[in-house]
Amino acid sequence: MVSKDALCLHMRYAQWAAGRVLTAAEGLTAAELAHDFQTSEKNVAGTLAHVFAADRVWWHRVRAAPLEKFIDPEKDFRLETLRAEWPSLLRQWEEFLAAQDEAALAGKIEYKDLKGNSHTTPLWQIVLHVVNHGTHHRGQVSGMIRALGHVPPPLDLIAFYRAMA
Repeated sequence: MVSKDALCLHMRYAQWAAGRVLTAAEGLTAAELAHDFQTSEKNVAGTLAHVFAADRVWWHRVRAAPLEKFIDPEKDFRLETLRAEWPSLLRQWEEFLAAQDEAALAGKIEYKDLKGNSHTTPLWQIVLHVVNHGTHHRGQVSGMIRALGHVPPPLDLIAFYRAMA
C-alpha cells in the first residue's frame, strides 16, 4: 500500500500537471485543438476532455454517487469548462484523500465500469490509477502540442517535485 501523504502528493501533481497542460492548450487555435491525430481521443480537446471525464467518473465511483453520463459533449470539450471545473474536481480528490485514514485507503470500493461489469478495488489503487491515467494522456497531449509546432510545458513528475521544493 502507498501512504496517505504520497497519495495526496501525487494528486497535487495531477492538479499541477493538468493546469500546465490546460494553459498550453489555451495557446492553440481552434483548428489546432481539433486537429485529428488519429489517436483514441482524436485531438487535444478530446484527450483533455477524456481525462477530465475519467477523473470525474472515478470520483463518483469512490463516493458511491450516481453520474448521469461519462462525458458531456456539449461542454466537456470546451477549454472554458475544463479550466472552470477540473481544478475544483482535483482539489476535491485531494481533500477527500487527506480526510481518509490508512484503513479507509486500504478499503475496497465496489463499482461498475462503463460496460456494467462489477469490480472491487482498494481505494489507494484507484487513486494511483487516476494519477497514472492522467499522466498517460497528458503525455499524449504534450506530443500533440509539439507536433503542432509548439513547445509543451514540462510535465514530468520530477519537474513537479522540483517546483514544490
